Amino acid sequence: MASSSTHLNHHHQLPNINGGATAAPPPTPSCAHPNTSTKSETAADALSRLFNRLPPNLSLPNRRSSVLSSTVASLPRVTFSTESCGDLISAATEFGYFQLADSDTILPSGLAEAAESEALSLIELSEEEKETTFPKNWPLGYEADAETPSFCLDADCTTETGELKLSSLCEFTRCLEKVGLKTVEMLASALGFKNPVGDESNRFSTMMWLNQDVPDDKPAITNGFYPFVVCLQYQIREQKYCLLSESGWVSVSPRVESVLVTLGDIAQVWRNGELKRVRYRPVVCSGQQLDDPRKSVTMTLMLTLPMDSMVSPLRDISDGDKEEEYAEEEEGVSRSDERKGFKSFCFEDYAWRVYHERLFFKDPLDRYRIKP
Repeated sequence: MASSSTHLNHHHQLPNINGGATAAPPPTPSCAHPNTSTKSETAADALSRLFNRLPPNLSLPNRRSSVLSSTVASLPRVTFSTESCGDLISAATEFGYFQLADSDTILPSGLAEAAESEALSLIELSEEEKETTFPKNWPLGYEADAETPSFCLDADCTTETGELKLSSLCEFTRCLEKVGLKTVEMLASALGFKNPVGDESNRFSTMMWLNQDVPDDKPAITNGFYPFVVCLQYQIREQKYCLLSESGWVSVSPRVESVLVTLGDIAQVWRNGELKRVRYRPVVCSGQQLDDPRKSVTMTLMLTLPMDSMVSPLRDISDGDKEEEYAEEEEGVSRSDERKGFKSFCFEDYAWRVYHERLFFKDPLDRYRIKP
């Protein structure tokens, strides 16, 4: 499979709000916007661009945002078997998160532990080594302005120097990528829509996010959001996570050797709001005891879209249109368009805005919702 990292747009410098060069202004989207903009949306975009041009000493506060409280929630269990189809539909439409219980059929024994060891070796690098070894192209690279060490790697775990050997982390990333693709395929089959991702590498992008856990502190969001289809975390040990669900913060406890799966913004838009979603990545809950807190890292895989993608609701498959392409009508307005809950939008523009605005409790999809 060709590397999905080639489809990321790497011309933006990582922002540094603690000093140094001012972050680059928002990108010129590589995908054309449909003619659906309003004056209020234009003003909001202009304001967003103004914030992104502020010098470092006038920039917005650090991205760290504490999780004040969470509600303990049940965690639905799903498998890749056809008998689990009903469980998957229920979990996706009622919660937006679940645990995959048969991931051991895809992940080789010991691979996750070996990948974790390599991930920890990155966190232990000096600041200079972190900043010079990893590509500084948004959203990839070392996050220098986060309060805890953070990395975003492509599917090949590419480094600038090539001196670090991350073979286990790369294999682990590719294995989770397969789990993510199979999950999207299951959702498409269960809910009756054509799989927009498939297994073609030009239809999706894969990112591996590495964050050092800080279990003694209040769980916190340390980086900006990034939109995704599905987000996956393999559970090496017992650990409780906080999820920013649509009903607020909830805490879940996935089983060891399962994969915690959360659905994101893109999946919700695809299904016209039918699916629930989780914003941001799962964060470690407070009050947990680890053998050595300094040697704990969260490895989160995001299955997301190439920068030049357009995001819009997808029509259901029916007996008469199984071969029909899932694209908007060039002329006129169809009945399915009239029932859409979201307008189409450019993924690159959306990803840049939600990552850099850092408005954690404001729904970034609101501007694209079609009001009844």
